[in-house]
Amino acid sequence: MLRWSDWPAGMLERLREGCVIPAHPLALTAERKLDARRQRALSRYYLDAGAGGLAVGVHTTQFAIREAGLYEPVLRIAAEAAAERGGTAILVAGAIGRTGQAVREARIARGLGYHAVLLSLAAFRGASEDEMIAHCEAVAREMPLFGFYLQPAVGGVPLPASFWRRFAAIENAVAIKIAPFNRYATLDVLRGVLEAGAEERIALYTGNDDHIVADLLTPFALCHDGREVVLRIVGGLLGHWSVWTRAAVDLHARCRAEGRGLTLPAGLLALDAQVTEMNAAVFDVANGFRGVIAGCHEVLRRQGLLEGTWCLDPEEGLSPGQAALIEAVARRYPQLTDDAFVRDNLHRWLS
Repeated sequence: MLRWSDWPAGMLERLREGCVIPAHPLALTAERKLDARRQRALSRYYLDAGAGGLAVGVHTTQFAIREAGLYEPVLRIAAEAAAERGGTAILVAGAIGRTGQAVREARIARGLGYHAVLLSLAAFRGASEDEMIAHCEAVAREMPLFGFYLQPAVGGVPLPASFWRRFAAIENAVAIKIAPFNRYATLDVLRGVLEAGAEERIALYTGNDDHIVADLLTPFALCHDGREVVLRIVGGLLGHWSVWTRAAVDLHARCRAEGRGLTLPAGLLALDAQVTEMNAAVFDVANGFRGVIAGCHEVLRRQGLLEGTWCLDPEEGLSPGQAALIEAVARRYPQLTDDAFVRDNLHRWLS
C-alpha cells in the first residue's frame, strides 16, 4: 500500500500549494499505433513548461488504451520522462471500471512509481452511494486517491454533497478534481469536504474547463458550525492544459499571486471569458464535445508535437469547422498560447 505520507519530501506540499497538471494526450501514428517518440516529447514539453505533474490514462489519453494494450506502456513513458527531469513531478494515473479493474490499474500505476490515482466512477451509474464509497475505499487501500467529479454530459455520475463528505473522510484521499461543469455541483464538493473536516488534507483542483480562471480566483466562503471557512481551488488537472501549457503555467501563477488580495485586477478577471472561449473551440462545445480529444490533438499538431489528430477510434475526429475555430481563437488571444516556446524547444523534446 502507498500512502500520501510515503511521498517524496516536498511533493505533498506542492500538491496542496497548487500546480498545473495536464491531462496527457495519446500520440499515434497514421496507422493508429503508439508513437513512443512523440508520446515522450509531450511529457517533456509539459514538464519543461513548468507543469507540476502529469495525469496519464485519463479521458484525454483515451480510455480505449486499455483495450489496445497501451495502458502500461503509456504510463511507463510518462514516468520515464519525469525521471529524466529529476522525478519531482506528481504522477497521477487514471483508474476506471468496477473495483477489480480499478484496483489492478492502481497496482500497475504504483509499480511504475505513480503517486495517486484519478478515480472515475462512470462505471457506477445507477449504483448506490454505499457501493461507490466501498469502491473508493478499496482502491484507497492500494494508493492515494484523487477524486473525480466528471460532468454527466460525458459519462459522469451525479454525486451529491453526502458522497463527497464520505469520500473526503477516506484517510488516503488526497485531492479532488472538480469537473461537473456546474456551479451547484462544484459547491456540493466543497460542502462535502468542509463537513468532513478535511479542508486541510484534501487539495482542490479544477476540472471545470468553462470556468478555469474563476475557480482559481474565487474565495469560496462557506458557513459551517457557526463559522465561516474559506476554501480555495489551488490548481487544475485539465485537458485544456494539455495545450498551450507554458501559458497555462503563467496564468496559474498569476491567479495564485494576485488572487489573494482584497481586490482583483480587472484584467485578470477578464481572462476567464477569454480562456473559456478558447476552450469552447478546442473542446468542440458546439457539437456536444464530440471533437474534444481531436481538438487537443489539433493544437499540438499545429505546433509540431503531434504528427496528426488521429484517435484510437477511427470515427473520432475533428468536427466540421472546428480547426478553423481553433485557429481563430489562437489569433485572438496570442498571449494565451505558447507557440514560440514550443518552436524553440521542439527539436530537443523529439530527440
